[in-house]
Amino acid sequence: MTDPNPDAIPADRLSAMNAALAEWAACSAAESPSLIERFEAMGYRVRGKSREEVAEVLKHPPAGPPVPPGR
Repeated sequence: MTDPNPDAIPADRLSAMNAALAEWAACSAAESPSLIERFEAMGYRVRGKSREEVAEVLKHPPAGPPVPPGR
């Protein structure tokens, strides 16, 4: 695979890669309840969100351990 921007500084390249992976993961999660559960277990609040909202959540660090239902 050829780097589309070989002159980019590493932090910018990493940020762009993380954004692309978040978009891909959000598409995958839209069709996989078990993936949603995994993201929730890792502290990403994605349950009940749209694909676009899931992608945005995944672009940031996890919020922490999941809150049990009813709390």
